[in-house]
Amino acid sequence: MNKSELIERLAERAGLNVMQAEEIVNLIYRKMRDALVSGGRIEIRGFGSFVVKEYEAYQGRNPKTGEKIEVPPKKLPFFKVGKELKERIDKVEGVDGSREPVSA
Repeated sequence: MNKSELIERLAERAGLNVMQAEEIVNLIYRKMRDALVSGGRIEIRGFGSFVVKEYEAYQGRNPKTGEKIEVPPKKLPFFKVGKELKERIDKVEGVDGSREPVSA
């Protein structure tokens, strides 16, 4: 599901027009982004949590030339799946009743 599909589903389920649903989704995205940018954590019980992980600088290598390079420190968002979501996904069976992963 992408953002526009989320907006369409929200509009249908909540009885909103698409513009109202888009405004709500954009507000949620902005608040989540702002929380992460300010170093906060977002926890949605049963779904998962978003945190910002900090990585220190390290010595890397240019794959083309083999030259050593200094990779600067960075911060990246990280998502950890919640227990309920993990368990629910694990229970999903394939169309043929198998529990084999579905290939993309």
